[in-house]
Amino acid sequence: MASFQRRLVGAVRLDPATYEDVEHDSSATWQAAGIVVVASFTTSVAWYIGLGSASWIVHGALQALVAWLAGSAVLWFIGTRILPGRKTEATVGQLLRTLGFAQSPGLFGVLAVVPLVGLFVPFIVSFWLIAATFVAVRQALDYDSTFRAIMVCLLGWLVGVVVIYLTGFGATALH
Repeated sequence: MASFQRRLVGAVRLDPATYEDVEHDSSATWQAAGIVVVASFTTSVAWYIGLGSASWIVHGALQALVAWLAGSAVLWFIGTRILPGRKTEATVGQLLRTLGFAQSPGLFGVLAVVPLVGLFVPFIVSFWLIAATFVAVRQALDYDSTFRAIMVCLLGWLVGVVVIYLTGFGATALH
């Protein structure tokens, strides 16, 4: 458990060594999945409080898991096939683990329910998650520069937007 706590703190601090550690530890995949689910719960509680039943929160957790799995595969493909670096050698599992741990700042999403301070929490957590994702992708894909990781993430985001638009998933998720 101490190792998990150390990793969680390192991921929140955007420590590249932490992301390298989880990248190479296949047993950390379940830890990463747990972070994705719990971060989804903490954010869901803050966003959906009073808006409906607990099914909103469960639905959000399932969406987060699907997005994590699909996003990892898309970023792996883009990062290893379209924009590989000189040293890029990665598996989807490595991206699953690093991207799962990159969701650690989302645990602070629950602070959105705190009066006054909560107004700023979604904004801060969103940027923190983006930064953690850049670090996770850079480390998993063994890039020398953060710029390449940012480009992979932007292309991945674009793919996600197109898929959501073409499938109408975003519109149906709101109902």
